[in-house]
Amino acid sequence: MRLISSNVNGIRAIAKKGYLETIRQLNPDILCLQETKATSEQVREVLFGLEYHIMANEAQKKGYSGTAILSKIEPLSVSYNIGMEEHDSEGRVITAEFQNYFVVNAYIPNSGAGLKRLDYRQQWDRDMLGYIKKLEMKKPVLFCGDMNVAHTEIDIARPKANYNKSAGYTQVEIDGMSNYLNNGLVDTFRYLNPETIKYSWWSYRAGARSKNIGWRLDYILISKELTPRIIKTDILNDVMGSDHCPVLLELK
Repeated sequence: MRLISSNVNGIRAIAKKGYLETIRQLNPDILCLQETKATSEQVREVLFGLEYHIMANEAQKKGYSGTAILSKIEPLSVSYNIGMEEHDSEGRVITAEFQNYFVVNAYIPNSGAGLKRLDYRQQWDRDMLGYIKKLEMKKPVLFCGDMNVAHTEIDIARPKANYNKSAGYTQVEIDGMSNYLNNGLVDTFRYLNPETIKYSWWSYRAGARSKNIGWRLDYILISKELTPRIIKTDILNDVMGSDHCPVLLELK
């Protein structure tokens, strides 16, 4: 099973850059998209012609946030959001149930300029972990998406300059990721690549991508019991079109 997760930074914008052909070339069995910035109907219109079941979630605010899951196999069930009113207006979560696991696709909130949403982000991480642990009572979980945090120093090009100053690299956010990993989830990229320096997001400013001044913000976490099934993990730096690049997991 080939799973790819990708923050597209606008599905309509990236589609104009040849993204549908990119999907065909990458050929994932399941594709999880974040920051679609479109209504569910617009997502389906843009992706029309692809041979996938398409599930999309949208924010109440137009052109903001949004997620989608594309799957070659029809899920047993699909649910949207996490059932908590304070978190469910921005279209950030889709859960698809398959025979042997759940796939949870999430666009984790950014703490924002001046860290104005840091407290909210902290609560989000707590509630998201609780949601995942409830799912795990039924079957294992693959939890993927733009998690808006660089977990360790090797996940960010300039750790000292950003620590506790920039959204995505505060101790609160780092602790949030650590809580996922300390509660039975495994960072699949780090599981096979414990010391590899590779990023999945670069600012559009100052040629950051060409200089590889980046952050690893995109993750695929899995329930620990699935780790023996891992075949391959990767960060697909060569895939262009967004300020993020896709991340990949293959399971046997």
